[in-house]
Amino acid sequence: MATTTKIIAIGNSAGIILPKEILDRLKLQRGDTICLSETPFGEYLTPYDDQFMRKLESTQRIMRNYRDALRKLAE
Repeated sequence: MATTTKIIAIGNSAGIILPKEILDRLKLQRGDTICLSETPFGEYLTPYDDQFMRKLESTQRIMRNYRDALRKLAE
């Protein structure tokens, strides 16, 4: 399902208003923290999961530290 929303001014920043249907589907409410991830297909919006974010940061660190070895393995 596709939906549209406008970017609004919030002080010196910008924000979007998520429709109620989206909030319900993601099980979010006002004040919740969300995670916005960049993927090859666009941005991906999910509820914030501290455990997942720690794993993601760890994976990114490993990929950075072993970049050359991972490239060799991919050949």
